[in-house]
Amino acid sequence: MPYPNRASRVPRASRGSAAIEFAILLPFLVMILVGIIDVNLIFYDDAVITNAARAGARAGIVVQVPPLTTSQIASLTVSYAQNSLVSGGSATSPTVTVTQSNGATSGSTLQVAVSYTYQGLLLGSQFSALVAPVVLNATAVMIYE
Repeated sequence: MPYPNRASRVPRASRGSAAIEFAILLPFLVMILVGIIDVNLIFYDDAVITNAARAGARAGIVVQVPPLTTSQIASLTVSYAQNSLVSGGSATSPTVTVTQSNGATSGSTLQVAVSYTYQGLLLGSQFSALVAPVVLNATAVMIYE
């Protein structure tokens, strides 16, 4: 006995309802997926600027003759960050502030603070228009050797 045609059992009015429901939900599902990606990129960029601050502070405290100046430490930190940050089309470079207590003498501290405004890879720039932009900050403090 041949199998009955399944299409004949489904009422004619409800044949395309699944396709319409999917078409209505698809934009929301894509927005959620893109939001998950952007949030993960924020976490990644936060880790990058934390590592950049740490690398700049470490380069500044290591014993070398002559010791690195604050501008050299800042440029080293910026270059580390710019080589690793994931950003959208109009990327801004991070702002670096280097503070030395009592100069570059043994026992004094060196503080490297990095600030970066996240632009977003996919929806970041459109999202920033609705709310305040996401500013990532990282600070590393080390003692001169």
